[in-house]
Amino acid sequence: MNKIKLAVTGCLGRMGQQIIKSSKLDKKFKLVTLTENRKINRKISGIKPELNDENAFKKANIIIDFTVPKCTFQVLKIASKLKKRVVIGTTGFTKKEEELIKKYSRKIPILKAGNMSLGINLLMYLTEIASSSLGNNFLSKVYEVHHKHKKDHPSGTALMLGKGIAIGKKKDFYRIIGNKYFNKKTFPYGKKINFNSIRKGETVGEHEVKFSSGKEIITLNHEAFDRALYSEGALTAAKWLISKRPGLYSMRNVLNFK
Repeated sequence: MNKIKLAVTGCLGRMGQQIIKSSKLDKKFKLVTLTENRKINRKISGIKPELNDENAFKKANIIIDFTVPKCTFQVLKIASKLKKRVVIGTTGFTKKEEELIKKYSRKIPILKAGNMSLGINLLMYLTEIASSSLGNNFLSKVYEVHHKHKKDHPSGTALMLGKGIAIGKKKDFYRIIGNKYFNKKTFPYGKKINFNSIRKGETVGEHEVKFSSGKEIITLNHEAFDRALYSEGALTAAKWLISKRPGLYSMRNVLNFK
């Protein structure tokens, strides 16, 4: 069986480094390309990093991108031209950027997930069920904790869970986003979905969804201890995507959740 030729963008980033490490342990992959947004004069895992351009991605079958939105769109533009598949773990996209990703997915297979963890995607599924079952008598809020180096807040995962609440209520997520708190010890429920983001230490990731009627509280939560679960999830997504037609997919498709 031929190995999947893998390109990893943002190779100096925390997730880039983790994906490189995990891919070397997975016999189904051959790491062929590493890229960064600036010139790097040393080899990483025996490969000299390149800039995001056509020459860098020509030899790859699939690209895994955990960077920032500006870089992701550089990658998508090139991947679309070369007909390369892309797994996107980047977060922090605007509504307009989300629509642009959908346009690219008409040309190439794209799998995009705010979180590649099996547990988090199960939590998303349970959030939708809870939100739908509890109805409008329950208010909701989302809490998340990440390491101090993480720049975006709320995290892509927190927003993903917020979308789960909106889907359950059959509402437009962007119309029911409430207040976005940062490093608050406590924060209120609201008629819209409020978020609180904590940044501290080297925390891998904690996420919590709460529903309250004022008489009772229902809590759904997930805690990650090892960053490898995200990189291994991204590689699982890449294996799944390699045989797919153009379209926009998620970890829900990979895990076959209804």
